[in-house]
Amino acid sequence: MNGTGALQLTDWRRRVGELYAVTRTACATDPEGGHALWRSGRDALFRDHPQSPLAPGDPLRDTGLPYWPYDPALRFELPLLPLLPAAGDAELGLPTGADGTTTLRPAGRVRLPAPVEAAVGVWWLAQYAGGLFLPLRDGTSGTTSYGGGRYLLDTAKGADLGGGDGALVVDLNFLYHPSCRYDAAWQCPLAPAGNVVGAPVRAGERLG
Repeated sequence: MNGTGALQLTDWRRRVGELYAVTRTACATDPEGGHALWRSGRDALFRDHPQSPLAPGDPLRDTGLPYWPYDPALRFELPLLPLLPAAGDAELGLPTGADGTTTLRPAGRVRLPAPVEAAVGVWWLAQYAGGLFLPLRDGTSGTTSYGGGRYLLDTAKGADLGGGDGALVVDLNFLYHPSCRYDAAWQCPLAPAGNVVGAPVRAGERLG
C-alpha cells in the first residue's frame, strides 16, 4: 500500500472509531436514535470516502445500505462468560488473502437470549494491539444477509458498542456486512463454527 492509500485507510478507521464513539453516547439514552445516527454515518462513509468498499457507481452509494427496522428487544448487555472446558486455549487461523492469516484466540463467550438462544464465541485478535471480535452467521446468511456472516464487534477497527464491568453491549441491530460482501478484492475473517447459529436474526444490515 502506498502512502496515499495508507493515509486514506487510517482516516477511514479514525472516522469509524469516531462514529462508534458518538453512537455509544447517543445509545445511552436513546438506542434507536443512536442506531439511526450510526446508519447515517456509515452511509456517508460508504458514499464519499475514498476507502469505501463500494465500487464507483454502485447504487448503494445513492440509496444507502439496507437494514431491517430497529428492534429494541434485540439489545442486551451480557456478561462475558468463561470458556467451556472443551474449548481450552485453542487458536484459530483464518485466511485473509494477501494479508496472510488472522489468528483468533478465544476470550470468552456470550449467551444470546431469545429469539437466538445460543452461546457464541468472543475472540481476541492476536495481532498488534489486538481487539475483541464477535462475528455471527445466522439463519439469514446466504438468503437475506451475506453468506459468510456479519460482524457485530471488531474493536481493532473501532466497532465497539461499550459495556459495563465484565459485560458487553450486544445489540444485534448493529450487525453489519464485512467489506468482502461488496468487493472480492477484500479478504475478511469469517465466522468460525462457534459463531454459527440456526436462528434467523432479522436485524442489522441486510442484502436488500
